Amino acid sequence: MEGKLSPTVADAVDYKGFPADRAKTGGWVPAALILGIEICERLSTMGIAVNLVTYLGGTMHLSSSASANVVTDFMGTSFLLCLLGGFLADTFLGRFKTIVIFASIQTLGTCALALSTKLPQLKPPPCHSSEHCKEANGLQMGILYLALYLIAIGTGGLKSSVSGFGTDQFDEKNEEEKTQMAYFFNRFFFFISLGTLMACTVLVAILVLLYGTKRYRYKKSQGSPIVQILQVIVGAIKKRRMNLPYDSGLLYENTPEGSRIHHTNQFRCLDKAAIVAEGDFEKNSSNAHNPWKLCTLTRVEEVKMMIRLLPVWATTILFWTTYAQIITFSVEQAATMHRTVAGFQIPAGCLTVFFVLAILLTCAFYDCLIIPLWKKWKGTPGFTDLQRIALGLALSTLGMAAAAVFEVKRLSVAKHHPVSTSEPLPISVFILIPQFFLVGSGEAFIYTGQLDFFITRSPKGMKTMSTGLFLTTLSLGFFMSSLLVSIVKKVTGHNGGSGWLANNINNGRLDLFYGLLTVLCSINFLVYLVCAAWCKKEKDQSSAKIEMEKC
Repeated sequence: MEGKLSPTVADAVDYKGFPADRAKTGGWVPAALILGIEICERLSTMGIAVNLVTYLGGTMHLSSSASANVVTDFMGTSFLLCLLGGFLADTFLGRFKTIVIFASIQTLGTCALALSTKLPQLKPPPCHSSEHCKEANGLQMGILYLALYLIAIGTGGLKSSVSGFGTDQFDEKNEEEKTQMAYFFNRFFFFISLGTLMACTVLVAILVLLYGTKRYRYKKSQGSPIVQILQVIVGAIKKRRMNLPYDSGLLYENTPEGSRIHHTNQFRCLDKAAIVAEGDFEKNSSNAHNPWKLCTLTRVEEVKMMIRLLPVWATTILFWTTYAQIITFSVEQAATMHRTVAGFQIPAGCLTVFFVLAILLTCAFYDCLIIPLWKKWKGTPGFTDLQRIALGLALSTLGMAAAAVFEVKRLSVAKHHPVSTSEPLPISVFILIPQFFLVGSGEAFIYTGQLDFFITRSPKGMKTMSTGLFLTTLSLGFFMSSLLVSIVKKVTGHNGGSGWLANNINNGRLDLFYGLLTVLCSINFLVYLVCAAWCKKEKDQSSAKIEMEKC
């Protein structure tokens, strides 16, 4: 019968290196174990990030802007190192070993951080007057930075591989498993958000991950994608003066039929890397070609696929700049406000529970209601990746607008009710909930949309690298936040004034800073719509060409 499934998965092996048995490996059980390691990584990283800004200000006695920049630099470095993790996974280690090694490094960093916050010698002396507080010295900050950046290294290596390793457990050639993989993207983000609310450790998660060793499917490394991209670029440059043949069928191709990628007319200058010329083949062999002179057409198309990701990549960076404000300045806002409920004072960092709650509710609402309704109406399981990203950007823009409005209210109360720095303002902290909810719901859409976009629209051999590329949007968003804070502080704080971002935010104009972000997000959203329309057009044209070739 046509379409009968093979008992083994063609492009995957088991832990012994034999072809992966479809019945004994892969599927939801090992995928769930992989989700466990990401849940605990999320708990560790985000638990540190949301409390770090208050720790740096209250215990290490840094200014509000300096504290915010330390947090955003830490988060930015964590996600930037995803590129390193992706390179190591694709080229040398494979995804499973990369996850285990870097999760262990993160555990080491977490232990070092716990030690640095516990020992009194690694903290400046406490004080009760902000006017005479002694800042942490170089050694104390050095130990703190060492712990934070060990965690950053671990996070970078782990996050670049865990989503790709999860999707490896599903066979894209099997329609049932392909559908399960689509649900995996949604549940992946739901469960990593749940990790922020769970009390578990990364060490336990490593043991759980190792427990599933025999059940995983492993994909063989196909060499460094960075080297492959460079080979196409170098080959195209060397042959830049040559003319392309009229028929793309004359370009070099020796990739197996089932793995070939159909030729596209975009970025045709790269096609020159597949022109056969004298000296492209080794002297003693008619089949072995020099990859720095001649590339297959499929390899050229893989590079084109990566280039097509870049416009969406660039326009999603600003979302993570707005996200950075939720875990820095919004927490500082909360620290100045009335937070007591039934005699219990809520820690300022705990306000991010509403942020996480928004993510969980959005994911559950989308999974249980939107997907079934959309499937009945449109015949597709939910919104497309580009639509989800658009929703995320729109919600984050509204979140920054709401933050600006409520900060005006908070500053009005601060102006009419001056209090000491240790006393809360007579205004409820719960007026900040809308900004946490809007940005949190935005993250639920944009994270799953980006993950889907970068994994499904990248070549098979470059999926870990494309995941790393996606995670660099988080990195650059955090770094952009640090840069923006530094610029705003310098421009608005001239002539000895406190500026928009004063050390005491009651004396600043944080509302104007949020307003600036709202304007930037609005412009970015319009640019994204143009880029998304271009991506959709290219995808539709490519699909139409494939259908014509089938006919």
